[in-house]
Amino acid sequence: MSADTTDDGTNASSTDTTDDGTNASSTDATDDTDADGTGGSGGHCSTADSDGEVAEEIAVISFERKLDTATEIVDGIGDRYESIDVIEYHGDVFAEHWGEYDCFVGLMASGIAMRKTAPLLDDKWDDPAIVVVDEELTWAIPITGGHHGANQVADDLATLGAVPAMTTASEAADKQGVEKRAKALSAHVVNGDSTVATNLAVLDDELGPVERLDGPRAVLVDDDVTVLRRNRDDGIVLGTGSVSGADEERFLEAWDRALAATDRDWAAVDFVATATRKADEEGLLAAAAARDLGVVAFDRETLLEFEGPTPSKAKELIGWPGVAEASAIAGGADHELVTEKTSHENEVTVAVGR
Repeated sequence: MSADTTDDGTNASSTDTTDDGTNASSTDATDDTDADGTGGSGGHCSTADSDGEVAEEIAVISFERKLDTATEIVDGIGDRYESIDVIEYHGDVFAEHWGEYDCFVGLMASGIAMRKTAPLLDDKWDDPAIVVVDEELTWAIPITGGHHGANQVADDLATLGAVPAMTTASEAADKQGVEKRAKALSAHVVNGDSTVATNLAVLDDELGPVERLDGPRAVLVDDDVTVLRRNRDDGIVLGTGSVSGADEERFLEAWDRALAATDRDWAAVDFVATATRKADEEGLLAAAAARDLGVVAFDRETLLEFEGPTPSKAKELIGWPGVAEASAIAGGADHELVTEKTSHENEVTVAVGR
């Protein structure tokens, strides 16, 4: 599974993927695929549900005079998290609630947050993330835990007008670290210490592919190999093809229809799967970001290996199988189709895999 990725600045990330342990080619075809696949134009960062890479339970720590701004934050981004609480500041507030939240948003000067939390810090995989923001919502500054929820929260605060001032090396270089790749794949990092080496390799463009191995297998790895594990075994994948230029609304409508047909909800979706040649579709990326999902892009060789049952003219015309079914099968842990592809408004096709 290759994780050579691009990030469009949203919560959705595009990840090239292969299943056989080889590098995924990132070849971009110049032609387009139409909707039917034919040619055409838990309160703690190490808990199982947050896995150290995302923030789900937030506490906004605010001085009394800034509580209106705290309420504005809750109203603006609260629906993106399992919970978001406002706690009035006092001298021991961080120590009192340490370990109860994935991320603290300090509505205060960065110096205050740094002095109060520094003695509490122990391990980046267990410590809560910390973001500070000023009263005017001008800056959102991750202080600790950038790859463990702080960057995510700062990105969300950007929707309220704050500039996310991220200093983690991969974000500064506009590259996607392994923790963010794990989130895009609905997985988590098993051996956290390895990420020092692998994120340095990301910066040097030397990480190479993330290889997916379907078990049972025994794997021997060195200390500089980051191991990702799926968060669950029963998730589903939305395999998606489209005409060029399909907008966000069309993708969301198509995915909603596909989920309704399977009696599943959005909580069951691991990620969206497509082809490398469709991975830069703005509507697809925007729709995935709206649902906080990663986008995994498979190369032609992988899709040919997992070709779906519905015939597609694209294979005869350009050598690519139908994208929706093949990517749904390739992306699922069991490589099985739940539903064959359906077309929505002749613009977006969706198949569901597991």
